[in-house]
Amino acid sequence: MTAATAIAEIILAPEFEYEIVNGKPEAKEMASLRHGATIMRLGARLQTHAEANELGSIYSPDTTFMIGQNQRLPDLAFLSNERMPEEDELDGIAPVAPDLAIEVISPNDVLEKVTAKIEDYFAAGVRQVWLVSLRSRTVSIYDSPTKVTILTENEDLTSEAILPGFRCRIAEIFGKKRPASMDQTTN
Repeated sequence: MTAATAIAEIILAPEFEYEIVNGKPEAKEMASLRHGATIMRLGARLQTHAEANELGSIYSPDTTFMIGQNQRLPDLAFLSNERMPEEDELDGIAPVAPDLAIEVISPNDVLEKVTAKIEDYFAAGVRQVWLVSLRSRTVSIYDSPTKVTILTENEDLTSEAILPGFRCRIAEIFGKKRPASMDQTTN
């Protein structure tokens, strides 16, 4: 029995999205309003820049990429024109790793799993990974599994090597500050 056959035989809960990791389905946590809004604010800025400069395309959390032997659903991904398959945007799972994978960290994310995901992304050829923290209102830019730059909300998010000319104040992707009492009850 192949991994695909085994997965097909498992009844998965329809209210979840799943990544396939080491041949087994792993449920992705459902996004909160704040999580989803942060993805949309960042994604809109990235898509506008990528289209205006004809750099490539930004993909939503519903897009599955083959990352080594795993199927991953980054919260956002950028695929440059240079990496785009000759068939252009295909139906089904993207057979190529994106240039940039972006993950918005949820309160229930486990450090070991996040670290493993970063390592998987780089092993598959992802050029950069951004981890967005809703709690600390920071973006950690990974240029390798061990080289990271942490930006605060008073700094600008840039990536000249991947998205030349892109610039966005970190605070803009998080929206208005919420009272501390609300941050403890939502993600």
